[in-house]
Amino acid sequence: MQIGVIGLGRMGANIVRRLMHYGHECVVFNRTPDKVRQLEGEGATAATSLNEFVHLLTKPRVVWAMVPAGDATEQTVTDLAQHLEPSDIIIDGGNSYYKDDVRRAKLLNEKGINYIDVGTSGGVWGLERGYCLMIGGKAEVVSCLDPIFKSLAPGTGDIPKTPGRENLRSTAEIGYLHCGAYGAGHFVKMVHNGIEYALMQAYAEGFDIFRNANSQELAEDYRYDLNVADISEVWRRGSVVGSWLLDLTAMALAENPTLSNYSGYVQDSGEGRWTIMAAIEEAVPTDVLSAALYTRFRSRQEHTFAEKMLSAMRYKFGGHVEQHS
Repeated sequence: MQIGVIGLGRMGANIVRRLMHYGHECVVFNRTPDKVRQLEGEGATAATSLNEFVHLLTKPRVVWAMVPAGDATEQTVTDLAQHLEPSDIIIDGGNSYYKDDVRRAKLLNEKGINYIDVGTSGGVWGLERGYCLMIGGKAEVVSCLDPIFKSLAPGTGDIPKTPGRENLRSTAEIGYLHCGAYGAGHFVKMVHNGIEYALMQAYAEGFDIFRNANSQELAEDYRYDLNVADISEVWRRGSVVGSWLLDLTAMALAENPTLSNYSGYVQDSGEGRWTIMAAIEEAVPTDVLSAALYTRFRSRQEHTFAEKMLSAMRYKFGGHVEQHS
């Protein structure tokens, strides 16, 4: 299947590589020409302008936009709408606010252009592991894009079937899911990231307790000089708190047990805030998720070992480099 991809950053470029690996034809465009040339050398068709990009695509065109949420996505969708035609499809694979998806979809529908929102999880490991995809939009449009989603998703792998699902048929077991109407994909991804904040915070605080177990403020009999790297490793072996985030934590601690290469300045990319806003609108209490978000705000003022742990996990799964204001 042919698809155009705009935005060749950490995830966009690997999405192109994974699609080409599974035999799809990719046309690529990016503001930075070097990234376009690199993927051209790997087999993609390069475009030097948006106009050329659109003309290289076969009708009905499919365009995957993988640019930062906010103004960049808004501008990209607006520019594409001026070049595309009825029955063409725009896929927003970034972390857009779901209410923006609903608004954009309505505007594009007036032009006959289809809009699909895809919450994409997998970070810098997606090329190898595949991407978990949460999809919103019209069912018939999502269905025609199935070859794309199936190639990007992890597949069933060696994960056993969930007891009770033996007779259920769903693409969820492959790693992608049509969640509902416009915005539903990014809504599910938004809450996913809110939960991610809380999971990361729980690990970070627990390991901070270990880090301070040898404090001089404690009675001598209750001091422990704990090997946090080994604790993270033993928890990977059969513990009920095992997870991919713990795998990445163990990797970071094996490389540097003190995490001195991280300052502890932890960014939030927006989804955590939007999750809390949705919870307020729905009158749903989210004590843990809210606390995790507020801790990220606090991290920009003071830095504990827990915050260094959060920075380490963000870098490991998503390649997020600490950015200081």
